[in-house]
Amino acid sequence: MPASVPKTRAGGFPLAAVRSLVLGFVIAAAIPGCSSLPRNPVPPALVEQAQIPGMPDVRARAGRPAPAMERDYLLSLQQESPEDFPVAADGIIHYPHLALSGGGVNGAFGAGFLKGWTETGTRPVFKIVTGVSTGALMAPFAFLGPGYDESLHKFYTTTTTANVFTERSRLMALMRGDALADTAPLVTLIERYIDTALLEQVAQAHRQGRRLFMGTVDLDTRSFMVWNMGLIACQADDAALALFRKVMLASSSVPIAFPPVLFEVEADGKRYDEMHVDGFVWANVFLNGGIFDPAKLHTSAGRAPGREDIFVIHNGQLSAPPASTTRSLRGITVRTIDISGRAGIVGDLFREFTFAQRNQADFHWVTIDESVVLPDLTAFDPAQMASLYQAGYDAARAGPAWRTQPPGIRGE
Repeated sequence: MPASVPKTRAGGFPLAAVRSLVLGFVIAAAIPGCSSLPRNPVPPALVEQAQIPGMPDVRARAGRPAPAMERDYLLSLQQESPEDFPVAADGIIHYPHLALSGGGVNGAFGAGFLKGWTETGTRPVFKIVTGVSTGALMAPFAFLGPGYDESLHKFYTTTTTANVFTERSRLMALMRGDALADTAPLVTLIERYIDTALLEQVAQAHRQGRRLFMGTVDLDTRSFMVWNMGLIACQADDAALALFRKVMLASSSVPIAFPPVLFEVEADGKRYDEMHVDGFVWANVFLNGGIFDPAKLHTSAGRAPGREDIFVIHNGQLSAPPASTTRSLRGITVRTIDISGRAGIVGDLFREFTFAQRNQADFHWVTIDESVVLPDLTAFDPAQMASLYQAGYDAARAGPAWRTQPPGIRGE
């Protein structure tokens, strides 16, 4: 296969989109007094009180313990089946945990990898599945297991650009809007796949002690929000279905390129809105965001010792071949954003590896081999995504060859 300069950044969206962002910054800086759209943000003094109406415990801010999430995880230990999570010969309950990264159309790799993993007969039942960006779009299907492999295959090999967004006039978007594109097609696509039947399947898995988390970024508080998707699903009404879909949309809404998603919240008896964007802004992959410590909770539950087996699927590549940088403001900015994105996923892997070491957990991760030519990410091309799906499938069927150390350690 001929060498090609990958046209993606590790954060998960096309360099074409990065260039649009750069152009947007330049134009916005040159147009004083651009108008803004109306909204009703939460007053700074009330942000800690803000909750989703009727669903107060379905999310938590990363970076600190969340009592409601801790209680929910303890409940999951009581709910789980010994058939799903038996006590192993070493006297320990091993809890497989799957973390799915961002990566835009590169999610086709992860979808193919999951299918190939299924066919090896070694894919476990996951205690926790987490997703960010395209990983959030994949996560419900990965969470529900091999029976949804075909849904992932269809999603990542038939979706076209027209199914995801429509372009807006850049100048009008900057003067009167909040994004360069309209994601109404993506809203329709999510609605097509996420229906009441799937929601009930997620709720059933939640009641059986398994957990599904997704991540978004709250622009007002500049924080990462972890959403308990199974708990949302358990509410089993129209509001739950709408919120479930909305979180998936927010987690995959690349800022500036795609519109942010507004969530209605309640604080001090009044209604406000929060503005959320793609979770990759904070992390391209995450385990639990620090909202609870599984090892501590396993001990307090009075059960056999529990230990995580962590599996990370990175829908991207860590590096790219050398290429000349254009000596211009735009060229330097694009290259800088690309480099910082790749550094971000490396940092994420080191962070989760450190967590694994502290908790004596097994750590496994896979990335797209650098010999694979990534699709042209300027468009959602089903043929190119099908090729990448096949690359993921072949990688899993061949092993899969998991890496167990973070990048740069012991030759990884």
